[in-house]
Amino acid sequence: MKPIWLGIAAAFFFGVTFILNRSMDLSGGSWHWSAALRFFYMVPLLWIIVWMRGNVRPVFQELKARFGTWFIWSSVGFVLFYAPITYAAGFGEAWLVAATWQITIVAGSLLVPFFYEGEGKGKSKAGATRQKIPFKGLGFSVIILAGVALVQVQEANGVNGSAWLNVVLPVLIAAIAYPLGNRKMMVVTNKRLGAFQRAFGMTIASMPWWIVLAVVGWVESGPPTNDQLWQTFLVAISSGVIATVLFFQATDLCANNPVKLAGVEATQSAEIVFVLAGEMWLLSIASPTFLSMCGVFIIMLGMFLHSYYGKTEVVPKKSMKLAK
Repeated sequence: MKPIWLGIAAAFFFGVTFILNRSMDLSGGSWHWSAALRFFYMVPLLWIIVWMRGNVRPVFQELKARFGTWFIWSSVGFVLFYAPITYAAGFGEAWLVAATWQITIVAGSLLVPFFYEGEGKGKSKAGATRQKIPFKGLGFSVIILAGVALVQVQEANGVNGSAWLNVVLPVLIAAIAYPLGNRKMMVVTNKRLGAFQRAFGMTIASMPWWIVLAVVGWVESGPPTNDQLWQTFLVAISSGVIATVLFFQATDLCANNPVKLAGVEATQSAEIVFVLAGEMWLLSIASPTFLSMCGVFIIMLGMFLHSYYGKTEVVPKKSMKLAK
């Protein structure tokens, strides 16, 4: 259950991102700065954490040894994840972006065949067995998505087609990119780096893109506002550091079990609950309807089934003996 609780905690801190990104957009902040500033802040924050743990050198050794690989999958896992998320904040409420983001639950399960058993442990892909889609876990994910749809059915009536298009397409890209980039970097590092180190390395590797985005933001809208500087710092702390590391730790604990990994990724559905509550409190949106509360119950049921099924996936005794 530890990976599940870590995943839920990560969902809470990830939820802050959706609310603050929407708040910054409503106050006139550029989405380019909202995206770039978060990662600018993350570099010194993560460096301090990794340095205090005495683990900085291995990160740079890994980056030097295979920077091209780090750059590619960090671009996928961080840039194609966060840039579309901040862009979408300008076209819909935080709840709409958070709800659409739940597509990542299904995407994570469907990405399983792109990975091989034992990949990243020095084994060749030739003759290797592809991992199989955890269909029962995927079924639980669909239950969660049904709950999310029910939460949003009343609110979505007032959203026009253009807003949906500018939210759904970017967030769909982000929902696929984040689990793909994270899982690929887990394979690349093969447990040689911890969660803090991997997040730090991916932030550094993706930095060229954030510099380009900041330059575009400066040209189009000038420097960031003081409010945006402060709010992106809060996003960097809550989502960029705390949530990212909690989520990485959770996925590390079940990296070799597709069912449990899907369960951890399913915990991100809790974001919609946290975002709804946060928007009601901070941005004064209307309270959820009875139908929406039924959807929340279905989300929680799907999360429980995911975690329970993952817990019952016991390693065969023969494998346990070999591990000893």
